[in-house]
Amino acid sequence: MRTRKTGQVKKDASRKVLAMAISLLGMGVLLLSLSLSLGSSLLAPVPYVFLTGFGLLVLYAVLRPAPDRHSGQRNEPTLFGKDTTVFASRMDGEGEESAFPPHRGERPPATDWSPRVFEDIEWRRFEALCASLFGQAGFETRAQSHGADGGVDIWLYSQHAEGPAAVVQCKHWLGKPVGVKEMREFYGVMASHKLQRGTFAATSTFTEEARRFAKDNGISALDGQGLLALISTRTPAQQESLLAIAYEGEYWRPTCASCGVKMVERSARGKSRPFWGCVHFPGCRFTLPVRAPAV
Repeated sequence: MRTRKTGQVKKDASRKVLAMAISLLGMGVLLLSLSLSLGSSLLAPVPYVFLTGFGLLVLYAVLRPAPDRHSGQRNEPTLFGKDTTVFASRMDGEGEESAFPPHRGERPPATDWSPRVFEDIEWRRFEALCASLFGQAGFETRAQSHGADGGVDIWLYSQHAEGPAAVVQCKHWLGKPVGVKEMREFYGVMASHKLQRGTFAATSTFTEEARRFAKDNGISALDGQGLLALISTRTPAQQESLLAIAYEGEYWRPTCASCGVKMVERSARGKSRPFWGCVHFPGCRFTLPVRAPAV
């Protein structure tokens, strides 16, 4: 509470100083105009008025709240106090985006391929990994990594055909199986683009109903084990390259699915659990919970 009150007092004081500075500078301009037009003695105090105004501007620069180092926004004490219901609903497990985000990178990257790699990385690194995996098979890949992707994460192009040859949907889910609902939606995307080939890649598993639907409709369903098996068929150099792509940069820090930028760790008022928030808040309210550190 002391930090919030101090920040509010500092914010109010800086605003008052800024208002006084603007008023004095405006008065200086008015006096200067009158003295030049009337030739009166009003010119004498003008320099002092301007100096005082500029001095107050300097004081305002000192008193104003410091920018938040992650988001570039000011440290407003009510930033997360205005509306925490959005964050609470996302953290309580509603929706796809709440499913098992990455931890904070407490352990070093893996040195070989195992299910642990999928646990360590965030969803955007998983998509980049899948794109590189298909690229090694000879496809030209085009990622559609954030925003309204229409059920497509990667377009696959072949030199022997015009337009996309196939599409790939990626799901970075840990512990949550992909159901037939998601598989049907993906098939609808394939049908809308008149494509006969599609791959649904997931870090978790598929329900039996989802697998049957995929088999009946020409969809390749690659779960975590299937992806690891496919990676094992690559040369050692290719596997090493894929591992480097998976662990590239801040591999553990999630990317905002709406804006395509790295998220920052936040905490909402009245909530003990931290969460990942978009740096563009409040313009973007996309959030993810922080997963417990892996052991």
